[in-house]
Amino acid sequence: MSARRSGGKWSAAVTHGSNALDLENGVFKSNNPHQIALSLKRSAMHSHRRKGTPFQSAMSMLNFYVNRAGANLSARQKTVLAHARQELREIFHRPAQLKGSAGLKDNK
Repeated sequence: MSARRSGGKWSAAVTHGSNALDLENGVFKSNNPHQIALSLKRSAMHSHRRKGTPFQSAMSMLNFYVNRAGANLSARQKTVLAHARQELREIFHRPAQLKGSAGLKDNK
């Protein structure tokens, strides 16, 4: 049965029943960005169903949640989740992403 027919949203079904990661309950409700990042890392590292690297899977799930819940998130929770992105990068020893760079290099 589809999420629409049962009255729920498909994005909620993905967040709760992702085939890639088994998320801890309430992971995105935390007010601690470091705890969110650690939880996502644990889920990604223990998953045997993910297609990408643990970092890619964890960041993808965080971005998915922020993009789908964006209008319903408080400004405070948006800030917490933005900090969780940075925490994920630090935990996985990835360079910080520069604002507006989108990862592209200058071709000078």
